[in-house]
Amino acid sequence: MQGSSEAPAANRAEGPATTVGEIRYTCPMHPEIVQLGPGACPKCGMALEPMDMVAGEEQSDPEYDSMRKRFWVAVALSAPLVIISMLGRMLAPMLGRMLAPMLGLDLHLNAADSALNWLECGLATPVVLWCGGPFFERFWASLVNRSPNMFTLIGLGTGATYLDSLAATAFPRIFPASFRDMHGVVPVYFEAAAVITTLVLLGQVLELRARQKTSGAIRALLNLAPKQAHKIGADSGEQDVALEYIVVGDRVRVRPGESVPVDGVIREGASSLDESMVTGESMPVEKTVGDRVTGGTLNTSGSFVMQAERVGSETSLAQIVKLVSEAQRSRAPMQRLADRVAAYFVPAVIAAAILAFAAWATLGPAPRLAHGLVAAVAVLIIACPCALGLATPMSIMVAVGRGAAAGVLVRNAEALETLAKVDTLVIDKTGTLTEGKPQLSELHLLEGAHGLNENELLKLVASLESHSQHPLARAIVRDAQQKKIVLANADSFHSTAGGGVAGRVNGREILAGTLQFLSEKGITNAESQSLERGPSADTAGTSIFVAVDGALAARITLRDRVKHSTPDAIRELRGQGLRIVMLTGDRREAAMAVAREVGIDEVEAGVRPEEKGAVINRLRREGRIVAMAGDGINDAPALAAAQVGIAMGTGTDVAIENAGIVLLKGDLRGILRARRLSQATIANIRQNLAFAFLYNALGIPIAAGVFYPIFGWLLSPMLASAAMSFSSVSVIANALRLRKSAL
Repeated sequence: MQGSSEAPAANRAEGPATTVGEIRYTCPMHPEIVQLGPGACPKCGMALEPMDMVAGEEQSDPEYDSMRKRFWVAVALSAPLVIISMLGRMLAPMLGRMLAPMLGLDLHLNAADSALNWLECGLATPVVLWCGGPFFERFWASLVNRSPNMFTLIGLGTGATYLDSLAATAFPRIFPASFRDMHGVVPVYFEAAAVITTLVLLGQVLELRARQKTSGAIRALLNLAPKQAHKIGADSGEQDVALEYIVVGDRVRVRPGESVPVDGVIREGASSLDESMVTGESMPVEKTVGDRVTGGTLNTSGSFVMQAERVGSETSLAQIVKLVSEAQRSRAPMQRLADRVAAYFVPAVIAAAILAFAAWATLGPAPRLAHGLVAAVAVLIIACPCALGLATPMSIMVAVGRGAAAGVLVRNAEALETLAKVDTLVIDKTGTLTEGKPQLSELHLLEGAHGLNENELLKLVASLESHSQHPLARAIVRDAQQKKIVLANADSFHSTAGGGVAGRVNGREILAGTLQFLSEKGITNAESQSLERGPSADTAGTSIFVAVDGALAARITLRDRVKHSTPDAIRELRGQGLRIVMLTGDRREAAMAVAREVGIDEVEAGVRPEEKGAVINRLRREGRIVAMAGDGINDAPALAAAQVGIAMGTGTDVAIENAGIVLLKGDLRGILRARRLSQATIANIRQNLAFAFLYNALGIPIAAGVFYPIFGWLLSPMLASAAMSFSSVSVIANALRLRKSAL
């Protein structure tokens, strides 16, 4: 029976999600900027990102959609514009000399040049004014808010280039001789204005696409909880209702294979729950009447009835979502160096242009005003921020491609920049240091085996366990299959949730489960209680006890094995001076056993998800630069809190979405490759920035005419545009060297 679609407002659970119309947006660089709906930051011009999530809905990013559309339009118009500019300028003088006498035109204003200019103007105008419209809006906002940034430079550069070209096309006679080339034609720079706009749009699209994916982590967490719950009414009847209508005190049934809807306590039945997303424990946890269960965990076997204790924003899952969201917004923006530098660079460029105009208009040769205008425009064009703006994103873009080829997926440019500076590496155990799945590590025969050898006993147990879907049962069956053991049929199979299994195999009565389960079935042994803690017991594993024909016959130990590459990777990471810390929700005995095996001295065990973030923050308060490596949903808060989050590609989607770097092969040696990539990328970015600053430091004085009295140098806007283009090409060429970096 479908539940009612209406419920009293007081009974509704308030979760972390919100409606689309109420979504708040904030600036990654200026978190104090908060508004309803998308937009641009009034301080830095950066696109705002959402603070709130809507569960189950895939939100579109209007900023990204707009920039992508503008970019492709700009590409479609800029490509033919560049071709026309290159070929047309070579042919225009010849065509002009042919057409001028025939049409009676002034050679300086011949039909070929005029037509070519208007054609370029027609192609460039929509690129600059429509495609680049958001940049001019942010340019104007930077002036109104007195906060110069990268968009101030973009607006000045493209605006000056376009307006100069438009004037040269519409009113060519107003320009003095110093504006004309050797053929007497006033040069235009429509292609430069269009290409600059296109490249800036490309950078915006790449940045917005990467930032858009960060919201997927929170949405994945929200979607762990089912959308509906099987609510049990006062008449013991069941009805499916939306999760928001479950209130504290309601009784809910959870069937096998379903996720627990809210936090609560079991009132009827028993089961085995996969709580790896909450505790980090790889082994399923047996639950029975009186045990607490957590919303979002997976019920792997039996059916049970629970009573809701915490709903909506009070559940553990909702708290994890909140921690992840807050940690994401608290990250310091590391990749915005160009914007910070622009705060000083922009006023200096504007001042240089004004001084150049004043000096030429006052002291320069005739025509002074025209020469002053030429110098000022040249300064603005040559100081275009293209090289400065491309210095970081081009290196990052090439590095991302190089990393992917080496099994290192970079999802966050800031993480790549920061990784080389990391001095503390925190590593989750389950699925990161270990394989993340149980395997049979020991089969210890006891006196009750009655002459059975290991393979014979394993055949009996695996034949019985083949009827169970429990992860430990599957591990036993898998081990038997690997040993080529042919399984037999099992009769009278019965499974007890939280206890074990019973049945007949080849005429023999077989029981497999916990010691308590066997004791309840009448299987007793004076030494049985010491078996779990005896000298031969594996402290890192989980034990299953087997009885054959009423006698305790064997102890089977299953263990989550360490990845073969882990010890070597840990040794090399420590050799680089990194402090290694294991952070896990597992019990301390299991954690210490793995730590000894892989060579880790510092262990934080029994840590819940919300506490993992606190451990990371404590290390950061100590002045440490922290990277966190993990693979589970339970690692999400810690991955978000660390300066660099590293996820195993074999882990959960939430961990992957919430990390800045993903090791596609799930191998810790990928961290070594990622660090080498980070170091090479930082060096490349520094080279690009150094070139960009040096270029401007030399180019601006030359464009201003500082060397004119000595060498007679006066840079025209055309040469300034060529120099500007060269600077961009040089930065891109240097960034492409990262493709050959040895990792």
